[in-house]
Amino acid sequence: MSNGHLSTDNSTAALLNGGAAVRFSEESHREGGARRKAAVVGSGFGGLAAAIRLQAMGFQTTIFEARDKPGGRAYVYEDQGFTFDAGPTVITAPHCIDELFELVGKRREDYVELLPVTPFYRLRWQDGVEFDYVGDEQELMNQIRRINPADVDGYRRFADYTRKVFEKGYVELGAAPFLKFSDMVRVAPDLMKLRADRSVYKTVSRFMKSEHLRQAFSFHPLLVGGNPMDTSSIYTLIHWIEREWGVFFPKGGTGALVQGLVRLFTDIGGELHLDSPVESIDLVENSTAGERPQHRLSAKDRAPENFDLVISNADVHHTYSKLYQNHPLAQKKSRQLEKMEWSMSLFVMYFGTSRRYENIAHHTILFGPRFKGLLKDIFRGSQLPDDFSLYLHAPTITDRSMAPDGCESFYVLSPVPHLGNADIDWERVQHQYGDTILAALEDYLPGLRSSIVTRRHFTPREFHSELNAHNGSAFSVSPKLTQSAFFRPHNRDRHIPGLYIVGAGTHPGAGVPGVINTAKATAGVVAQDYGVPAHV
Repeated sequence: MSNGHLSTDNSTAALLNGGAAVRFSEESHREGGARRKAAVVGSGFGGLAAAIRLQAMGFQTTIFEARDKPGGRAYVYEDQGFTFDAGPTVITAPHCIDELFELVGKRREDYVELLPVTPFYRLRWQDGVEFDYVGDEQELMNQIRRINPADVDGYRRFADYTRKVFEKGYVELGAAPFLKFSDMVRVAPDLMKLRADRSVYKTVSRFMKSEHLRQAFSFHPLLVGGNPMDTSSIYTLIHWIEREWGVFFPKGGTGALVQGLVRLFTDIGGELHLDSPVESIDLVENSTAGERPQHRLSAKDRAPENFDLVISNADVHHTYSKLYQNHPLAQKKSRQLEKMEWSMSLFVMYFGTSRRYENIAHHTILFGPRFKGLLKDIFRGSQLPDDFSLYLHAPTITDRSMAPDGCESFYVLSPVPHLGNADIDWERVQHQYGDTILAALEDYLPGLRSSIVTRRHFTPREFHSELNAHNGSAFSVSPKLTQSAFFRPHNRDRHIPGLYIVGAGTHPGAGVPGVINTAKATAGVVAQDYGVPAHV
């Protein structure tokens, strides 16, 4: 991969940003001509978005990625002509992606194409009921009417509620950092008015009576690591985000979107180092009077290098317990994080088939025989449940390039307890568990097991060992109300000057729009701290 640089002569170029003339400057933020240097640890969506913003703001920015490919959880596996996106596959709120390109006068369409997905999801229950979750309001009403006509009016009121939550929770607060308790106090009346203290499931149940529909409109927190039974009703805004902008899939897979962001970053002069896990970061006194300490970053097989600031897209617990382990306040912070509630983990299986399937959807949710009980076992249980609900991703329905001709590419995930709750020997049970899932999928995909030509597992153990995820959690700190906004790890560390956080573990949280908005919030704080424009 090329670590290209934008050719400049330290002059200021006028670029286009949403129709407004903007200034992109290679000038220094310091007297004397030396540009400030920023390091970004990790190249997930949050890290890439933060790096692009910092580079656009005039910082000379370098990303350090531990793995051999960029993307973090959005890794890509290739095998026998099949392409498997390892992580996020549901792309919503595309404007937050477009904005990264517009910041420097580029067009996202010149880097990656987003393909619309419909239905957004197909939901299936074991009693044979199916529900196509779509964006078209009239078609959605028809789907609801077919299950329970009495819930049509309830859905209208629910949709209106989610619109109000969206306007407050996403439009106003989605990229606003909560660094002081007064920030929380300021929005508390609005949150109480929206009954943020209620769970998503309880809120949906106020509007709809059908248990199928209650599940259909309350599963979304699972996509960001939350339990619908205790995740704040603020997360119902995901429904309106999808209604407002739709659901998309990048042509070539989520990995193609990652590559597009990497190319944008290097096009404007950023540097990316792969196979460069950061081993430690130490604070050293700055020789310039009045300046903050510098961060001496040591990465594998690289000489230590000093940076003015660090943005960590690594797991938030790993950031404090490992990267800043020599800082006494970091160890205190890691112990505090260990006391928080962490999201569930996932068992993920990637597989390719030698045949194609008709009449299946790109995204399918297959509900198991239990809902509330299974959620309790996933988030609170000490062992692997015997049953499961599944998310099945079939990207070849939208993009045929993800598999060889006549074949299908899939991944299926099952939410499972994280390693801190359940001591499961995944090395021993993973194949049997995978076989059980494949047997269950044959009701939806006849002849599946005999047509599989490649198969790969990713368990909570790999979330811990390969992604440094605390407890093998798939979505970092759980997004319940008492761990949201001000109560979530902050975008700027309070005690370590020059350390900033992006990704699922800070505000606003997990999901592709969420982590990209953590970068927007964090970049705004950096801009304030260093006296530069946040939106160049």
